[in-house]
Amino acid sequence: MTYAIISVGDKQFWISEGDRVLVPRRQEEEGATLEIQEVLWIGGNGSIQVGKPYVSGAGVTAKVRGHLRGPKVVTFKFRRRTGMRKTIGHRQPLTELVIERIRGGM
Repeated sequence: MTYAIISVGDKQFWISEGDRVLVPRRQEEEGATLEIQEVLWIGGNGSIQVGKPYVSGAGVTAKVRGHLRGPKVVTFKFRRRTGMRKTIGHRQPLTELVIERIRGGM
């Protein structure tokens, strides 16, 4: 089994083939295939490759499964003795990727 750590949208994800990953919203259409070159680490079968910062020649192929919004995060602001109360909700836009293939570096 091959594992990798990739960087997508300034966040890092530990992945393996067949995984479904929620990443920050991407512009690609549903069903499109992505090539992710920002591979920070590849491991599996007793060997490891660590990038400086990325592993040269490595890549990940992923398919866009769909676009969705994350769970609602509610923020409540309160100031005592003034009657000030404010509730704010936010849902982060996300893209679901299915990891199809991990290619090792040179």
